[in-house]
Amino acid sequence: MSAFPNSPRLIKGGVVLVDPDSGTVQKIIVLQYNPDTLTRTLQPQGVKEGGDRSEALRLTGPPIETIKLDAEIDATDQLETADAQATQVGIHPLLASLEIIVYPSSARLQRNNALAQAGTLEITPVIAPLTLFIWSKNRIVPVRLTDFSITEEAFDPNLNPIRAKISLGMRVLTVDDLGFNVKGGSLFMAYQQQKEKLAAQSAGGALSALGIGGIP
Repeated sequence: MSAFPNSPRLIKGGVVLVDPDSGTVQKIIVLQYNPDTLTRTLQPQGVKEGGDRSEALRLTGPPIETIKLDAEIDATDQLETADAQATQVGIHPLLASLEIIVYPSSARLQRNNALAQAGTLEITPVIAPLTLFIWSKNRIVPVRLTDFSITEEAFDPNLNPIRAKISLGMRVLTVDDLGFNVKGGSLFMAYQQQKEKLAAQSAGGALSALGIGGIP
């Protein structure tokens, strides 16, 4: 029994791969430790500079949002308890689960090669699963991995990595990218609508706090 029975359950962040059509979950990747920081950048999408001045306040679509995080993976605890997987391959499985997101399957590569050898003129690019970044129930957002780096910091006697830092860069996919009538598009709209609900809960300030009595 836990020494602190009333302690809140720690919720972790992670990545979920789903079928882009049905929404069926294909893979759940839970980050071992939550990152200390999460960097998000929003680039507003407005009328291009130099355009019609009457369009200056118009937004052409959702902002381009990027997310960056650094996370740690460590097999020390598992090795201390002689966990079979950690003892045999270290943290390879978790690293591979993240890496494979940006790989087309080997079976599909072989099929495409067979089609090319047979003289097929046009081979359709591989459709990857829809990647969702989940950071609490308030942030379930479709993303594309844009960069991914791994720093392996410690190894077992067989050179399996047992400690590493990973850096993930992601771009949020909006309805401009996916459309409205697909699973990813509906998830983005739910993400934006959740933002709107949270923003409505924020109490407005007073002009006096800004040192003015009104707008000139």
